Amino acid sequence: MTAATRGRFITLEGPEGSGKSTAARHLGDWLRGRGLEVVVTAEPGGTRLGEEIRRLVLHARSISDDLDPRADALLFAAGRAQHVAKRIGPALESGQWVVCARYLDSSLAYQGAGYGLDLDQVRQLQAFATHGLMPDLTILLDLPVEVGLARKRKDVWNRFEDTESVAFFDRVRTAYLDLAAADPNRFRVVDASGSVDEADAAIREVVTPLLGAG
Repeated sequence: MTAATRGRFITLEGPEGSGKSTAARHLGDWLRGRGLEVVVTAEPGGTRLGEEIRRLVLHARSISDDLDPRADALLFAAGRAQHVAKRIGPALESGQWVVCARYLDSSLAYQGAGYGLDLDQVRQLQAFATHGLMPDLTILLDLPVEVGLARKRKDVWNRFEDTESVAFFDRVRTAYLDLAAADPNRFRVVDASGSVDEADAAIREVVTPLLGAG
């Protein structure tokens, strides 16, 4: 398949409460309105295996609250490998666009910077899991940690919000901003501290150049 017929791959990243899932859904609808076939997905998840891993790493408290960081990274990578092999890759090869809330940068930010794992080792793990598949565009939805955490109701908090400190999430946010600064060709940073409509408009602005790319 030529580059011209391959679909585009857009990921949305950001700290807790930045609105990634909502933004991904709205972006998918907007792209479909421009005549594109679009798959909207998320990690952890996207496949049956991914959903089971999501349950384990985010919601199975008897397991997830005591995960070694390396085991945590491996579980996320396993779900990502299945996601790329069974959903993201085939969709792109068929010419569809893929919009994914969270991808490999999440592991660099959370398991790498958040938990202190060696970043080079985490990068190598992601390269293995994804077969080297990188997004065409990564949108970082950025906002202060306290603002993001305050947006999420405690009854829907996952294991990270239940167990980690503000300092952990500060490290995650800083890591995301560092990743964006180090790769300006792939990343675009969007202010997510305002309204959903404001974030959606900013996202559409940074995605529009992809529509005319060959």
